[in-house]
Amino acid sequence: IAELESFIRRFAANRSKSRQATSRRKLLDKLTIEELPASSRRYPWVGFKANREPGKDRLFVTDLCKSVDGVPVLKNVSFIMGKEDKIAVISRNELAVTLLFKLLMGEEEPDSGEIKWGVSTTQGYMPTDNSAYFEGCELSIMDWMRQFSEDKRESYLRTFLGRMLFSGDEVYKPVNVLSGGERVRCMISKLMLSGASVLLLDQPTNHLDLESIAALNNGLEAFPHNIIFSSHDHQLTQTVANRIIEINPDGSITDRMCTYDEYMDLASMEEGR
Repeated sequence: IAELESFIRRFAANRSKSRQATSRRKLLDKLTIEELPASSRRYPWVGFKANREPGKDRLFVTDLCKSVDGVPVLKNVSFIMGKEDKIAVISRNELAVTLLFKLLMGEEEPDSGEIKWGVSTTQGYMPTDNSAYFEGCELSIMDWMRQFSEDKRESYLRTFLGRMLFSGDEVYKPVNVLSGGERVRCMISKLMLSGASVLLLDQPTNHLDLESIAALNNGLEAFPHNIIFSSHDHQLTQTVANRIIEINPDGSITDRMCTYDEYMDLASMEEGR
């Protein structure tokens, strides 16, 4: 439209161009610009901050073994997590990934091997199945959050809930009627509240809309400490992870310091040999 107006101004008095200018004026008159309605999308904000700066030692996993129904799922798994590591755990066997998270969080006991967290680390966990946090619970969203906080003030808790778009009277909604996406947003609010220095996230984007996934992605990228996570979201995995641990079918692991795309390129090259 600006180009049409400029042409008309320049050549309206030009005899050789006046016909073109008149044509463009008619075209311009036909154009109508409809005012776009304001977007109804609401954008969350996700940010994590550790309450305590972790020391040099973060996590040591040594010769970890675990079988399920007699079948080895994890076999002689060993790795050390460095202070800058953001680890994506991948596998064709999602049970193996979830089992590793449960072992790291002490929810399952290994058959053998050792898991040792650095004494100055604190862990924040989002399991892929969060039903235990909500089913049968008659608390409101506000009271549900309050049980995880030393500061019980509503104004303080609203800070974290508001970031995930829980506002007004919505915070008094019972958690046992929440949708899958609302539950995950509650879990992210809880995780922000925790002040943990290590985040463990097993499929954290499940049930989230695109705006929430983007906000989570940004929050994880900006987090200056350790993350161990699994996700089917390619963008999140590619932009957050700087180390990939793949659990192989036999329970062993392949461990590389690289991005997800670099890892997949290397895997393709090795398969082609």
